[in-house]
Amino acid sequence: MNFQGLFGLIKIELKKLIREPAILIMNLLFPAILTLVFGLTFGAIGGGDTGGVNTFDIMAPGLFAYACIFIIMTVAMSFADEREEGLLRRINVTPISSSEFLGSHIITNMIISIIQVVLVFLFSVLMGFRPLGGVWGVVMAFILMIILSLCSVGLGLLTASIAKSGAVAVGTSMIFILPQMFFGTFLPLSPTTEIIALFLPSYYVTHSITLIFHGAEILSAEILLSLTVVSIMAGVIIFIGVLMFKKYGSEK
Repeated sequence: MNFQGLFGLIKIELKKLIREPAILIMNLLFPAILTLVFGLTFGAIGGGDTGGVNTFDIMAPGLFAYACIFIIMTVAMSFADEREEGLLRRINVTPISSSEFLGSHIITNMIISIIQVVLVFLFSVLMGFRPLGGVWGVVMAFILMIILSLCSVGLGLLTASIAKSGAVAVGTSMIFILPQMFFGTFLPLSPTTEIIALFLPSYYVTHSITLIFHGAEILSAEILLSLTVVSIMAGVIIFIGVLMFKKYGSEK
């Protein structure tokens, strides 16, 4: 792999983000705005009989995970649009390899996702969220969210493999976004939905971040198990996503 070409493609993708305000707002500001809305709405609810923990404190870890999940839509839309515009066919006749092209998109979207999480974290603190766990707790939480972002990029590739256009990709991405929102982040789980959640990476990340930010030991067996499971999921999803996109997505 030509790393110089890879870094050049990453630079182009980041510049594209800056030059298109609509994409910038959707990618970076929407999760932050959602955090502000949730903070203003739920920040004053609870805290009396719950030891000072209000509803927003309980929901905040889900918001961090949602910032990572949201990237599924933008990845799928980006790849589908580029395929529809013929960019992928033009790349095939250039010295750029498919590995460099896909690698640049994966890294670029990982960077965007990390920025999203940082913004959500800052706005959560602004809204009164005070995580426990210290500096190392925050570091472990960010490691978990980075791995979840990698899962989301892989799911975005899977979506782009079957979607014929950017508009279709947005709707199709909900197949992967909504279950993780409902069963892996915000809503309490019943015995039935908890079985579903066990197959969703967002569940393990949200659960572990909740434990960390409420003072649990960051190297506890439960958190390390979640880290291992999510890492395996990320590897499998990225592998399948790249394989599917190379086989089906770039030929449509």
